[in-house]
Parts: sequence; structure tokens; C-alpha cells
Amino acid sequence: MNDVRERAAKIRLLLMDVDGVMTDGKLYCVPDAAGKMVETKGFDTQDGISLQWMSWHGIETGLISGRDSPATVERARQCAMKYVYQGHIEKIPILEEIMRDAGVTKEQVAYIGDDLTDVVIMHRVGLAIAPANARPEVKAQAHYVTAAAGGVGAVREVVELIMGAQGLWEEILRKYEAVG
Repeated sequence: MNDVRERAAKIRLLLMDVDGVMTDGKLYCVPDAAGKMVETKGFDTQDGISLQWMSWHGIETGLISGRDSPATVERARQCAMKYVYQGHIEKIPILEEIMRDAGVTKEQVAYIGDDLTDVVIMHRVGLAIAPANARPEVKAQAHYVTAAAGGVGAVREVVELIMGAQGLWEEILRKYEAVG
């Protein structure tokens, strides 16, 4: 765990997949007013507020997803995410573009992924994370596996890990009067 905390202390950019990380991986199709099916997803509120805390402290966040979803775009906006890339199964060029734009090294990047398409990114960052619901092959490649599953607190757990390693968690607790 010391190695994980050392890695987390260096993070300036947190990237993640969406389905299975920010959500439980389920897609819901519901009819709109015209009867056309519209896809939606469920996102965890505690994950969302924690991503906002990251932005308050200058730690940028973003997502790289193979699927296109208006719900994801709106959630990213709500969470103050800087980088939103959808419709990209080939994620390495996107990672490289984001890193150049953010001006960070691989040691300063954390990535949360749950499926095989995420492993290539996990091999190219300083802190590779898999949520509890990730495929076993993905968990085997991670520096850290969350106790929480995607869509039910995995992102929040990672944010608390990073902020704790950087000495920022106590400030959040004080802000909300959660400590004396």
C-alpha cells in the first residue's frame, strides 16, 4: 500500500473509463416523447462531488470511453471534468493527446478501467486502478483495486486515496465540518 500512496502523491491528472467505472456498466434504454429509444445511465452522486473536489485542488479529470452518450457528456460537465473523449476504442492516442495538453508525465497520471480495452492505458500511467467489478485480467494489471464497484463509489474511493496521499483530504473534512 505504501507504493500505491507514493504513486497517488504524484497524481495531477485522473482519467477513467465510463461504463463499469463511473456507472455499474448497465445501459438503460427508455422511450422519449416520440417513442424513440434513448440510452441513459446511472451515476453515483458521491463520485460526482469528489471529482469536483479534485478540480478545486488543480487536479484535472477526464474520461475516455468507447461509447458515445449524451448522459456522459452532461455528467462530465456536472463533475467539472476537463477532458471528455467518447467513441474511442483505441485509447492510446487519446491518452497521449491529453497528457500533452495537460503537460504531465505518465507518473502524474492515474487511470481507472474495468475491461480489456483499458489495460493498454493502465500500462502507460503512474497509477493504474481497477474497480472491484473489473475483469480479473484487468485487476491483475492494476496497482490498486478498489473495494467499491464502479457506479457505487469506486471513483470516490480513488479520489480519497489521491487526496489523502497529497495531504488534501483533511482540508475537505474541515470544509464540511466532518472533523474537529
